[in-house]
Amino acid sequence: MTQLRRVFTLLLVLLSCSIHTSANADSLAQEIESLYQAKLKDLFLYFHQNPELSTMEHETSARLADELASLGFTVHRGVGGTGIVALMENGEGPLVMFRADMDGLPVEEKSGLAYASQAKQIDPNGDEVFVMHACGHDVHITSLVGTAQLMAAKRDSWRGTLMLIGQPAEERVMGAAAMRADNLWERFGQPDYAMAFHVASVLPTGMLGASTDSPYSGADTVDIYIQGVGAHGASPHRGIDPIVLGSQIVMALQTVVSRNLPPRRPGVITVGAFHSGTKHNIISDSAHLQLTVRSESPADRTLLLDGIRRVAENMGRVAGLPEDRLPTVVVSNESVPPTLNDKALTERIMAVWNGHFGAGTVFSGERLGMGAEDFPVFTVDPYIPSLYFAVGGTPAADFARERAGGKPVPSHHSPLFKIEPNASVTLGVEASVTALLALLGD
Repeated sequence: MTQLRRVFTLLLVLLSCSIHTSANADSLAQEIESLYQAKLKDLFLYFHQNPELSTMEHETSARLADELASLGFTVHRGVGGTGIVALMENGEGPLVMFRADMDGLPVEEKSGLAYASQAKQIDPNGDEVFVMHACGHDVHITSLVGTAQLMAAKRDSWRGTLMLIGQPAEERVMGAAAMRADNLWERFGQPDYAMAFHVASVLPTGMLGASTDSPYSGADTVDIYIQGVGAHGASPHRGIDPIVLGSQIVMALQTVVSRNLPPRRPGVITVGAFHSGTKHNIISDSAHLQLTVRSESPADRTLLLDGIRRVAENMGRVAGLPEDRLPTVVVSNESVPPTLNDKALTERIMAVWNGHFGAGTVFSGERLGMGAEDFPVFTVDPYIPSLYFAVGGTPAADFARERAGGKPVPSHHSPLFKIEPNASVTLGVEASVTALLALLGD
């Protein structure tokens, strides 16, 4: 009987905690919704309608910095170009960094939204181009402001230092490296934990995505330069055709992944551009291939890059090129390592979210693509325990329409890209605040 009474008492305590947690979650959600209607909605519209290209986010950076400064943060501008570091010190405790990227893309928005971007900007090549937040960075920086306001209002509930980063040039995987090169940690302190999120059009609103391994792959940008021998199109025997050689290289590259990586280890080599020739009846004397390479570990990265060099050079030998004119493989500095979530940190925060939002909110399913991020440039060397998660951005009804044969859900970087801002921003703020309070909680 005594044992039964203890079990019954324990159930009452657990039920009480559950009701209390649910009440706290509802209260926070209502607080964030009120903040969205009063402030964040207009701020999102401003960011969405005024996107700026990578390294050129001057107005975006200024607005974000002003918003954070108005909330009591000490704001440092111009870090690594247009980057922002905002600090709020609140007693003894860990230093926790949360990052949001700011840049848009050279895409003309065709989403049909009433508030669609019509912005144009002169790009680094001197060309005027349309600019669009075609990857949801407007959600990220709007949510960062909401998170900042909630954390500033809840200073009695946490101790430590909160570092908020507005990062430029993520789309060109340059911004994080530029901020690190500007002595980011030396000037402002190395975080004990680091976090960021990405709104995801492939995830329904109301859902979070997190995994204990790698949410994003490593990426390398590779160029292959071929020097052939030009000739008349009617006399191919007089030259060495770089288009034929380039085509042979493209086809041979398909075996680098399939015949070098173990079958259950992912890797991608994609030739995104092939440039050669000027006229129908002229065999060009050069060709240029542009590749993107995706990998999941430093060892696999080396294997793929070595395979590309081996294929390019030996196909040049097959074509009869002399040793001093073999195809040249150049790996650019626009390279990033895989994004690797810290297992212990991720499990800790996922448990917090499951307790706060309820079971079924956090999705940890299979990753279908090999997108890349420069967030790990902040966290790999030196190692900082980090969590990069996803926030659902597309209403469930849109997925149902697609399954029924209707319009497909637009992908990121598409001119048709759109997300539901209210649900995305508010969930981004709520997930960020609950995670930060768990790490900084008194």
